[in-house]
Amino acid sequence: MTIVPEGKLVYGMQLQVQAKSKTFVEEWETNAGAKELGEIAKKADETGFFYVGVCDHLAVTKPLDDFMGATWYDTVATLGWIAGMTKNVRLLSHVYILSYRHPLQTAKSFMTLDALSNGRAILGVGAGHLEGEFDLLGFDFTNRGPTTDAGIDVVREAFANEYPDITTEQWGPIKDAAMGPRPVQSTLPIWVGGSSKPALRRAAERGDGWLPQGTPRADMPAQIAFLLEHRKRTRGDDPIDLGTITEFLYLGKPEWDVGEKTLAGEPDYIAERLNEFGAMGVNHLQIRFRSRSLEELLDQMDAFNRDVAPHLTR
Repeated sequence: MTIVPEGKLVYGMQLQVQAKSKTFVEEWETNAGAKELGEIAKKADETGFFYVGVCDHLAVTKPLDDFMGATWYDTVATLGWIAGMTKNVRLLSHVYILSYRHPLQTAKSFMTLDALSNGRAILGVGAGHLEGEFDLLGFDFTNRGPTTDAGIDVVREAFANEYPDITTEQWGPIKDAAMGPRPVQSTLPIWVGGSSKPALRRAAERGDGWLPQGTPRADMPAQIAFLLEHRKRTRGDDPIDLGTITEFLYLGKPEWDVGEKTLAGEPDYIAERLNEFGAMGVNHLQIRFRSRSLEELLDQMDAFNRDVAPHLTR
């Protein structure tokens, strides 16, 4: 089941502040917290964002903590908090590592989030990449792919049926147990993250949507083609929402160094470059703005909604 309206090119964002990796955090975020995070989420709700996303790491192990940092807000707690201060924007985990929890725990968390948010939850899932985190938690890193596949199947069964009935190698038979509250959405969407061949196959076979991770613009057409070919073989004509993570954005002529990997310029130029993704078959963009302060970020979000969003097409 797809949730992006037909013919639309929508946009979302992984929220600032909730994750403070040195690979993308802005200097002003270092000392920012709940107040700033709440203002960003409310601004996204006001400016047409299709979703806001929150990451998932439980404990960042050495030596990766040197650049990933320690601050990664809890996914479900943060999305639930945001649900209470927003009305329209969807609430996405980008991405939730199924291998870290029993799948019924994941299902319970996102069913509850969906019920409390009046049907705005999107479960974004991934296999995980931080081997030290798996070791710390006592989980099998090498078997994370099959565990993720089986986890998706259990979660989907629980989303669909109050009394899930499924047998897996990992968790044995699951039956004769009721789960509520039930999700508001008739089908709570599961978007699969990752850009490796196994992740693309997983998205094609089991996903309602795809969330690439680090795929360069030039590689998107080939990855989309691979995914859709596998989708056709395994799911027939069942549609899928296809995403991308764009370059960093800055609307206007920057008076500071925004970095080489930033799309900066007038709104029509930004819209033109983003519409190139739509032409590839993408229907949801994950965007992120360069900014020197919370105020500048909020201004960029306003400007994007006013001057770029009306020109996004597929």
